[in-house]
Amino acid sequence: MMKKQIKRYAFLVLIVYGNSYAQTKKHMDANKPIEDRITLLMKEMTLEEKVGQMNQYNGSWDVTGPKPESGSNEEKYNNIKKGWVGSMLTVRGVKEVRAVQKIAVEETRLGIPLLFGFDVIHGYKTLSPIPLAESASWDLEAIKNSARVAALEASASGLNWTFAPNVDVANDARWGRVMEGAGEDPYLGSKIATARVKGFQGEKFDNNSIIACAKHFAAYGFVEAGREYNSVDMSNSKLYNTVLPPFKATVDAGIRTFMNSFNTLNGVPATGNVFLQRDILKGAWGFKGFVVSDWASIGEMITHGYAANAADAAKKAAIAGSDMDMESNVYVTELAKLVKNGLVKESVIDDAVRRILRVKFELGLFDNPYKYCDEDREKANIGSKSNNDGVLDMAKKSIVLLKNDKNLLPLKKSGAKIALIGALANDKNSPLGSWRIAADDNTAVSVLEGMQQYKDNSLVYEKGTDVAVNKQSFLDEVKLNTTDFSGFEAAKTAAKNADVVVIVLGEIGFQSGEGRSRTELGLPGNQQQLLEEVYKVNPNIVLVLNNGRPLSIPWAAEHIPAIVEAWHLGTQTGNAVAQVLYGDYNPSGKLPMSFPRNVGQCPIYYNLYNTGRPTDKDQNVFWSHYSDVEKTPLYPFGYGLSYTSFAYKNLKIAKPSFQKGEKIEVSVDVTNTGNFDGKEVVQLYINDPVASIVRPVKELKGFELIELKKGETKTIHFTLTDKELGFYDNDGKFLVEPGLFNVMVGWNSNEGLTTKFELK
Repeated sequence: MMKKQIKRYAFLVLIVYGNSYAQTKKHMDANKPIEDRITLLMKEMTLEEKVGQMNQYNGSWDVTGPKPESGSNEEKYNNIKKGWVGSMLTVRGVKEVRAVQKIAVEETRLGIPLLFGFDVIHGYKTLSPIPLAESASWDLEAIKNSARVAALEASASGLNWTFAPNVDVANDARWGRVMEGAGEDPYLGSKIATARVKGFQGEKFDNNSIIACAKHFAAYGFVEAGREYNSVDMSNSKLYNTVLPPFKATVDAGIRTFMNSFNTLNGVPATGNVFLQRDILKGAWGFKGFVVSDWASIGEMITHGYAANAADAAKKAAIAGSDMDMESNVYVTELAKLVKNGLVKESVIDDAVRRILRVKFELGLFDNPYKYCDEDREKANIGSKSNNDGVLDMAKKSIVLLKNDKNLLPLKKSGAKIALIGALANDKNSPLGSWRIAADDNTAVSVLEGMQQYKDNSLVYEKGTDVAVNKQSFLDEVKLNTTDFSGFEAAKTAAKNADVVVIVLGEIGFQSGEGRSRTELGLPGNQQQLLEEVYKVNPNIVLVLNNGRPLSIPWAAEHIPAIVEAWHLGTQTGNAVAQVLYGDYNPSGKLPMSFPRNVGQCPIYYNLYNTGRPTDKDQNVFWSHYSDVEKTPLYPFGYGLSYTSFAYKNLKIAKPSFQKGEKIEVSVDVTNTGNFDGKEVVQLYINDPVASIVRPVKELKGFELIELKKGETKTIHFTLTDKELGFYDNDGKFLVEPGLFNVMVGWNSNEGLTTKFELK
């Protein structure tokens, strides 16, 4: 009798388990629409499992090693097994990713796969130039391809989500994170944001694509005094017309995730900001993806003084629309209790979880959770020749020629005695730039190595001086060398005996990026002294700048005949610089940020407002200016030279007046008048001189990168529509107002041909 009862009990268990299992797995039917699959899965989830999807952990242990036995790592490990984790970050490499995914998929009740996120900012192992440098190319296809290289390597290493692109508009060079963005202009920034999203995500979510993430939402590029993590206070006009357009462009491009920002915006932390996340992003824009916090930013609302404790922070962030908690650990500990106590509606949780699951389904992880776990593909993709060729192409296109008096460049390829000076010239680490946490140290091609490929010249190298006195580190402050001048004499001797001096100066890689705000923007350490001492013995100098932000170099701009802005160009830095210096590539880059004359001008940007007293019309002191320096930038937005020259003629508009809604056709002839084939970025700016809200003196509204052979002329056409002519009022309403419009087409934001038309 007992045996029969046991068998009957076992049979019932199998029936119950089987029915439960079948019900649970209904969401696995790939023939069902994604929204139906999400609904089916959510019916099976407990409140705790739902909250778990909103929880992201940093993988700070060796997953393929022994199970963690104590501390936070043990808690993280156990929560993965419970199904209380939706995503991991910094877990990378196929073996590690597969091990964690296996736990989530095969050892939890519902088997929901994880997202694996990582800061793939300008490449994974093989690095492109920093994003600000890429933006100097104004080459949208090259930028898209650069993001594609990054996606190929990252996805081959098991990752499926990058915390990029950074689309923060920023015009204050003191802020170190300008290196991550596209510069000071919302129009250029929007175009580049779109290119990067398409590069990361591809045409479809196959195993070569990774989810992109627009950050930092919003206004992080306007932190007060350019100081990291600081407050932001701005008008709605600035928010709608300058800050938000690149974010909106990523939504239009199909981006699947957003990251909010560390700053407060007009007194409310972005992480807990209903206006930004619910009203604008998920409301007006109809964004269907999800929002992840920045690192611990939910918990930091307590320090801001906006939340009383962890529970209050979790409540305010969730209600505001922050769907996933990155490393604050407050959602997983507090949200379920808040729902049970009636302080947060479960519908808020359901909305967040549906958004997260939607991205996982779109990515195909439910149908194949190991789609990114192919070790053979990992070996074949990382550091491949095609990837290196791609980042070299991007690096050359990112270089900006700032000055070239007496055509000192390009250098002769034979018979010249060249002195190469500067610690950065022989540095294989610094050119990798900041935000390259997957790359191996000292893997960049140095400028010395690049120039050594041109063997028919006599090349002598001297360090001159060290920039820093401590080892470069992602976590540590850079300590500058200001006292050791011992290498100066050797550098001067080499310069004295050379026909031409190439001196490489600037910031080391970790002097820009997160946490690297500066109040001095000159050459760090004693590099300025080195430059002036070398100039005394040989003024025939090519200054090559390595930096992650605009620098203040007024002495060099006045004295040094040739200046090359070479940024931090990534893995192929030395080859790119050498090919430009020797003329195998004609530089075509244009500045995406204005260069100040001194730090006291910051923030400085081209699309400023006129003020009531913009000029010295009364010949007295009472006008908008500085008493000690010009108010204009040293090098303006859109500026960049070439080894050839270009002439602009025949700027035309089809007719003098247009009706609202009509397309305005603008054309201009551009001729290559120099001795080299070359590329030019033709730029179109408009000005609305009378409006219900004052408009900037100039706004970029079109550009085209063209290639002209020497002597060739092309007619360039632009089309202006209501989209380019309009602006947002303080309530976020888009207006197109009648009146006169000024148009400038030229070679930078300060110079060009002008005309006008009327909109009726």
